[in-house]
Amino acid sequence: MSMNEIATMNSLRPLAALCAATLLGACSQLPPQQRPDTPLPQAWAGLATTAAPAAPRDEERDWRDFIVDPGLRTLVEQALAANRDARIAALQVEQLAAQYQIRRAALAPTVNLGLAASRQTSDSNQSFKNSASAGLQISAWEIDFFGRLASLREAALAQYLASEQAQRSTRIGLVAAVASGWLELQAGTAQLELTRQTLASREQSLRLVRLRHDSGTASALELRSAESLVESARATLAQQRLQQGQARHALALLVGQPLDHALELPPAPEAGAPAALAELAPGLPAQVLLERPDVRAAEQQLAAASAQIGAARAAFFPRIALTAAAGSASSELSGLFKAGSWGWSLAPQALLPIFDAGANQAGLDSARAGREIALAQYEKAIQVAFREVSDSLLGRATLAEQLAAQQALARAEAERLRLSGLRLQQGVASQLDVLDAQRSLFAAEQALVQTRYALLQNRVALFKATAGR
Repeated sequence: MSMNEIATMNSLRPLAALCAATLLGACSQLPPQQRPDTPLPQAWAGLATTAAPAAPRDEERDWRDFIVDPGLRTLVEQALAANRDARIAALQVEQLAAQYQIRRAALAPTVNLGLAASRQTSDSNQSFKNSASAGLQISAWEIDFFGRLASLREAALAQYLASEQAQRSTRIGLVAAVASGWLELQAGTAQLELTRQTLASREQSLRLVRLRHDSGTASALELRSAESLVESARATLAQQRLQQGQARHALALLVGQPLDHALELPPAPEAGAPAALAELAPGLPAQVLLERPDVRAAEQQLAAASAQIGAARAAFFPRIALTAAAGSASSELSGLFKAGSWGWSLAPQALLPIFDAGANQAGLDSARAGREIALAQYEKAIQVAFREVSDSLLGRATLAEQLAAQQALARAEAERLRLSGLRLQQGVASQLDVLDAQRSLFAAEQALVQTRYALLQNRVALFKATAGR
């Protein structure tokens, strides 16, 4: 061995030692993954809690348990099949699944079948040199010693899992939106029917007041007051028809297709209306917040951001690539695949970043900031979930009290109207007292309908806030 060869080997020893130490000590740059500690309430106001979270249930069975009305179930099924937002969410899951497969495939070499031929001059006499080759080729396959590709794969996997949770969140939100729109349509129908009955009653009263005015037993003030009540009822009826049409259009948009005209029928009687939606079962654990799909999606986004840190760290280490080929080579195409023409080549390459003007450090800083952003978004998702559940539970208690008070008010106003009519017949009260009682009764009955359906809307809000639990 010559002195030059010995000197070359000595000069390469530090580099070889550095590579060996790096391979042994820094093969993976992925930070450890664990769920961040987030304070959760031990119990909910107005609802009992259990010691441990209930076992997860199938999503489809959940909403079917919650929605009892057959017509509403049909609408939800149609919406899940035809709603454009649900379709977009499903396609996004497929897209991210394909991107994860791309990242996963990058860990394995890509083998190609190559065929090449060339013809070029070889000297000043313009003689030509021919070459041809055919075989299997591996081009610049990166050997992932330091986990860069593995980190990118884990990030893609976390984003795919986040998209699955986002799709589930979209489906739960769609179920809640359809149920809410259906309740709004039913409440509008009930208010329309009440306004029609009130308008008919006021028109009849106006005819009686007009007869009494013509006979001189009623004043002009009583007549104008009766006319005012009739026109007020007509204006309210026109406004409610507009709101009913808009509610129908909004529900049709959610469902993704025109609605059945059967939905225009009046809602069920008061005693049967609450049966459209099931009551939330007692024993809701506080840990249900962590099972909400939006919270789990934020958790997966946090995992993806952490994996990006691993990829950014790996950029500081050498990137090792391998190019290889095996096949046949010949100076003529006719000589390919003959005996003695077979051969192979192997060309490893290692690139260690020396100077990049701070690009790798900036990439690492960006990845760390991205993880902090994802962590803040995860914590915010839990805070939003806690607020939504708390608001829904608080609304359930207060709306039940409000409904009872509103029912008592409606009964009192109905009795007041009856007594005012009797006093008018006996001549101890004026027509204005009766008209005022009619106005108050109509307002109380309208508020009663709104409160009754607000209580049902609260069930929908609680179903959505607890992700169908």
